[in-house]
Amino acid sequence: MNSDTNAPPHRRPVIGICARTAPVTLQGSDLTVALALSAHVAFVSEAGCTPVLLPLVQGAEDLIGRLDALLVPGGPDLDPALYGAVAHPATRAMSPDADRIELALLRAALDARLPVLAICRGMQALNVLHGGTLHQHLSDVTGHDGHRPRTASFTLGRQPLTLQAGSRIAAVLDGEQEHTACHHHQAVDRLGSGLAVTARAADGTVEAVEVVGHPFAVGVQWELGQTPDKRLHHALAHAAERRQKEPAALSVH
Repeated sequence: MNSDTNAPPHRRPVIGICARTAPVTLQGSDLTVALALSAHVAFVSEAGCTPVLLPLVQGAEDLIGRLDALLVPGGPDLDPALYGAVAHPATRAMSPDADRIELALLRAALDARLPVLAICRGMQALNVLHGGTLHQHLSDVTGHDGHRPRTASFTLGRQPLTLQAGSRIAAVLDGEQEHTACHHHQAVDRLGSGLAVTARAADGTVEAVEVVGHPFAVGVQWELGQTPDKRLHHALAHAAERRQKEPAALSVH
């Protein structure tokens, strides 16, 4: 008799993607919608996972037990009150209620040992969750606008990137020296407890962090999803597959 006869059927790992709320015009109507970049959806799907959009509503963290990984994308500035600061004149588009829900989602995911990929604002949220602070307007610190070019149309900044040898991010990116593709005006200031810096730009800006002791919890400051680079999405998917096969994870679903 085949010992696998009674084994549960394989299912694609489920990756939750935190939604962003934005105004759009559709068929002549002005609407507010919950959305995700199509690249995030496509990249995790082609890596063998099922993406699920997570609107930032009360109780969203209760869905963590149904997920195999979490992706926290870029978005608006975090409420500076979350890290004990007053708003800089350049800080904009704050949504305190959504911030707190997203932080609860992120906390629940980390506590459940889910793989996490936090992008741009997502990395900043990861830092704030661990007690860190942010530079609210990076050009005040660096003296240049290279991380968010001032151009008539949306333009990605290209900053040389130095990776920490032996880090997870270095392994995913094959240890090569990379260049960021970024568009942000905020960044990590004081690093949160339990995080390690694993990449920096040439001007010292923190470009990647990892949660110490976690199987896969990576934050990057650059704009994943705005370029064809799929390596970190695929690494998240592979981490989700590995977790799905763990006995403890299987018992949750």
